[in-house]
Amino acid sequence: MEFADVVRRRRMVRRYDPDRPVPAEVVQRLLSHATRAPSAGFAQGWAFLVLEAAGDRERFWTAASPPAGARTRWLDGMRTAPLIIVPLSDKSAYLDRYAESDKGWTDRDEARWAVPYWHVDTGMAALLMLLTAVDEGLGACFFGIPPQRLDAFRAAFGVPAGHTPVGAVSVGYRAADHRSASLARGRRSLDEVVHRGTWGATVEAAQVSAGARNVADGG
Repeated sequence: MEFADVVRRRRMVRRYDPDRPVPAEVVQRLLSHATRAPSAGFAQGWAFLVLEAAGDRERFWTAASPPAGARTRWLDGMRTAPLIIVPLSDKSAYLDRYAESDKGWTDRDEARWAVPYWHVDTGMAALLMLLTAVDEGLGACFFGIPPQRLDAFRAAFGVPAGHTPVGAVSVGYRAADHRSASLARGRRSLDEVVHRGTWGATVEAAQVSAGARNVADGG
């Protein structure tokens, strides 16, 4: 598939054909492509929990879902996914990498990081999986694990304390799905989100304000 078509067709799919497993070679490509994501210092501080067996997937939903009374159509559809991949970030891999001689941050101080790149990089790995799924003729959805369920998730799968799930990715062959009501908001145009060279209006307002002060001061 042409790359532009992959990007254009990417959307969150929330219901799958439960009787069509994802082929093993496709799962391998999903994971292989994820490891091609960029990472600060080539730290590659990520890990991927792959859940294919029905028992493992049920254990995931039991651990990571809200109580049964809080179930929604969205969650019921997601539970039909034959594959779940949980991308996890490892902060220590980054702190250790940047304490090496070619980086020199020997104190491993998190304050040196403008943003937590361990989460950013792992999120980009998840995006590559979403795009690969489209290219393979599959559907996928990135979703979060509720913070109050993280301990149960860790316990269910023996996840080390140093690894943080940035979310989870459901994958499968798309079934009849409902469109998210959020899509009614429409996609923001480039004119709304792109600022070329400067933030425009903010700078203009500052210039007008400065001009007014000069006039008031007789400048």
